[in-house]
Amino acid sequence: MTAIIPEITQILAEIEKSSTFLITSHESPDPDAVGSSLALANYLAARGKDVTVYLCDPVPENCAFLPMADQVFGELPEKEFDVCFVLDVGEFRRAGKAITASERIGRFINIDHHLGCENFGLHNLIDPRACATAALIYRIIKAAGHEVDYPTALCIYTAILSDTGSFHYSNSDPESFAIAGEMIAKGVNAWDVNENLYESEPLQRIALLALALSDLTVSPGGEYASVTVTLEMYRQTGSTAEDTDRFINYPRSIRGVQVALFFREISEGLFKVGFRSKGKVDVSAVSAHFGGGGHHNAAGCNVKGTLAEVKALVFDRLEKMR
Repeated sequence: MTAIIPEITQILAEIEKSSTFLITSHESPDPDAVGSSLALANYLAARGKDVTVYLCDPVPENCAFLPMADQVFGELPEKEFDVCFVLDVGEFRRAGKAITASERIGRFINIDHHLGCENFGLHNLIDPRACATAALIYRIIKAAGHEVDYPTALCIYTAILSDTGSFHYSNSDPESFAIAGEMIAKGVNAWDVNENLYESEPLQRIALLALALSDLTVSPGGEYASVTVTLEMYRQTGSTAEDTDRFINYPRSIRGVQVALFFREISEGLFKVGFRSKGKVDVSAVSAHFGGGGHHNAAGCNVKGTLAEVKALVFDRLEKMR
């Protein structure tokens, strides 16, 4: 962490001298994207700053309980911003065209924990060892000498809980537990967060999961397994992409599986492929082959073709990396 302290110092200087802030994250935001964005927003608002949070896709239903979630903009307001914090995107394009093409933003600050994240900001706080982008927001607040208030704590805890897979993933390091413990001490109720994230499923999500699992595919050797969601499945169940969160955990849980895959149809002839590895396979390398990115154990990319063609291409690539 020592190597990134100068970046934190520069970011604190930008916060001190600036008045209007825009905060954004990636398309199809997950709890770390939302939690880190709202944690920073709550912190800046408490400092008396003018803060706007914009996301190109809606806040997921399971994150609606977070403080300021109801104030997130779905369209970029017509105003000037001194600074735009871009969080957890990996690639600048994932923030959406409204951000990447904007001429009303003075300076970009990039905060991320993705391996190989682009350095597109004036300041780039990137630490692939961090369990979540929210952990980097925590570091900024503590470096400023401020205590984390309850609203910010709730956002940070939620983001870390989700991105560590409820502390099941390999990124569940001492820092993740230490931050989580401190957030609990600030008054965060662990059960309430868990209930909001994982125990309040809409019916259409369960119906979609049933269809996705009906397409469960396991490689002949049992090392790779996948599930699929198509546009037709959305139509049948009245569901959306938001309802697919954590579907990849099902093939991942199969005994002997080293890499789980999730094929999600974005449009006709185009699939988003998610990868989760148990450690033996570097799925970021598999994803990079198809123009994607990510971490050693979690990555994603887009692949063109029919479902059968995309599956064949991806499984073939995995076999070649053995």
